[in-house]
Amino acid sequence: MASIPAQLSPSPSTSGTATVSIDLGDRSYDILIGEGLLDEPATYAGLPKSSTALIVTNTTVGPLYAARLQKALAGHHKKVLVTELPDGEQYKDWPALNQIFTDLLEQAADRKTVLYALGGGVVGDMTGFAAACYMRGVPFVQVPTTLLAQVDSSVGGKTAINHPAGKNMIGAFYQPQRVVCDLVTLDTLPQNELLAGLAEVIKYGPIADAEFLGWLEANMDALLARDRAALRHAIRRSCEIKAWVVGQDEKESGLRAILNYGHTFGHAIEAGMGYGAWLHGEAVGCGMVMAADLSARLGLIDEATSRRIRHLIERTGLPVRGPALGADRYIELMQVDKKAEDGEIRFVVIGPLGQAGMRPAPDAVVRDVIAAHT
Repeated sequence: MASIPAQLSPSPSTSGTATVSIDLGDRSYDILIGEGLLDEPATYAGLPKSSTALIVTNTTVGPLYAARLQKALAGHHKKVLVTELPDGEQYKDWPALNQIFTDLLEQAADRKTVLYALGGGVVGDMTGFAAACYMRGVPFVQVPTTLLAQVDSSVGGKTAINHPAGKNMIGAFYQPQRVVCDLVTLDTLPQNELLAGLAEVIKYGPIADAEFLGWLEANMDALLARDRAALRHAIRRSCEIKAWVVGQDEKESGLRAILNYGHTFGHAIEAGMGYGAWLHGEAVGCGMVMAADLSARLGLIDEATSRRIRHLIERTGLPVRGPALGADRYIELMQVDKKAEDGEIRFVVIGPLGQAGMRPAPDAVVRDVIAAHT
């Protein structure tokens, strides 16, 4: 089992812009966390300059923030274009990806063109994948506007699209130049999207920081009320943990897999229900309940710890019971998970609290977990 060094635990930050750095040698970059960052031209100082930039967003976020980002970038690029994609996990696919390529080609974008991902995890993943592929690689910047993207998907360089047979199965590791987390953008986030983001915040406690889990329990009401100071600390701590893990294992050859706590069950829910039926964070929240139960059944944590995790997820309003797909279907879907090896499903489990590892589990135990939570 692995745990993040305790000395990285910060005190809550209540004002100003926080900077969390990801140390990856010549691919290192900063995560900026603060208020009003999106509109401030200084936010983008030091980034690659180009004659053309493309903001990739969706039909929900674009009308809210695209023009504001264009204005902020006006002094940085001669021409700032916007591509609006349809909104939803079900559009994280080849046609939407090809729309980005088409717009780049129609504008004669060259290899210095900078892409800006303005939106949630779907936009960020697809923009990053497009940047990795276009002319074999162009720079891109993450400007996440959802809590889930700010604490997870925008950080670490995982880019991908979905396939009907599995989530995020087609993609590349490709790091952004910078991540800009503007807390103000969370004001327009629908409540169910906020809750989905809290699932990814919660996961960092069981896998890496038991003290942070306790802080989340004490401050969940403030987070649900969108208290800025609470959100700032939750985002910063989540990013610090992810930055440390990614810095140790950029391409998920070992340690980084712990960030997928709850995702093996969660991805099966998403694929089994059809992308978009459940939000990613909803599926992960339910998946964490199942993974905690699995950890308890394997003797790695006690039942009280498993119930504690379930209770916190329940408090957020996230689902704690999965759809009744049947154990055979769950197992079939989990066998194509990226962590599976030779068809053997490998689960992220916790034990003791604040530490995580990866291991297979007996089929009968997995089936008992599925039966108990669907």
